[in-house]
Amino acid sequence: MYGEIVSAEGLIFTNHHCGYGSIAAASTVDHNYLRDGFYAKNKAEEIKTALTVQFLLRIEDVTKEVTTALGKLSGMERAAKQQEVIAAINKRLSDADNSIECRVSPMFKGNQYLAFVYEIYKDIRLVGTPPESVGKFGGDTDNWEWPRHTGDYSIFRVYANKDNKPATYDAANVPLKPKWFLPVSLKGVKENDFAMIWGYPGGTNRYESSYGIKLATDVNNPTLVKLRDMRLKYMFEEMKKDPATKLKLASSYAGIANYWKFFDGETKQLLKYDIYGQKRAAEDKFNAWAKGKPEYQNLFCRLGKSL
Repeated sequence: MYGEIVSAEGLIFTNHHCGYGSIAAASTVDHNYLRDGFYAKNKAEEIKTALTVQFLLRIEDVTKEVTTALGKLSGMERAAKQQEVIAAINKRLSDADNSIECRVSPMFKGNQYLAFVYEIYKDIRLVGTPPESVGKFGGDTDNWEWPRHTGDYSIFRVYANKDNKPATYDAANVPLKPKWFLPVSLKGVKENDFAMIWGYPGGTNRYESSYGIKLATDVNNPTLVKLRDMRLKYMFEEMKKDPATKLKLASSYAGIANYWKFFDGETKQLLKYDIYGQKRAAEDKFNAWAKGKPEYQNLFCRLGKSL
């Protein structure tokens, strides 16, 4: 889950959809917090969840170590070796006894490798959530759209042992004392107030070739949408029959629907803005520049033949 610590007692704000599975798991037919919402009146009423919260401790650039090990390998051999090297680094920089976990991520299509080292807290409790009619207002019709009008939030609390370290659930655990937290203002905002969006490193295909765009719009995305159409149809039929089944399937259904909308919308936007044509134009300019440069002049020719 992604979120912000907002109090000296480990309170964390995140999206309703990030807490969706835990809210559904805490619900029953008689106490349907997903449908009706929930707010703990005190810490004793906070509900145990299976969520974890990870705090980033540091980032290490391990590009040289990985690329040296890969050497001039290519194809399946390179992929297998990369997996092996990354697993070794993850193991070296992790410490399960102290809840430290490392995950190496390839960046820029394997041109850089960063090791993200986290401290993971496992005792996370549900504090509050709006009813689904607020937290998922607009459903997947509004999902991935702008502007949106959903109250997409839920509230949890991070618990730790008496030494403020990660621990599994225990009634004796106490709220986390964070190093820092974001104070919440009740004054509201006015025009021209400062606002900041913190983007966390993630994967991107913005450097995809025209071949990749064509593959996405003609093959991959339509196939993924059709598969999800089928899964959603049959899940929905079962969910209509029984409230208990609806609760059990709610989180899976929401996740599948989320990416149904994503892949469907991505295809529409790629076609609307002729991203394929834009990529081809950029590649034509590159090919013109690359003429007479053996290292570059056949890159797109070889890429096309490999597909």
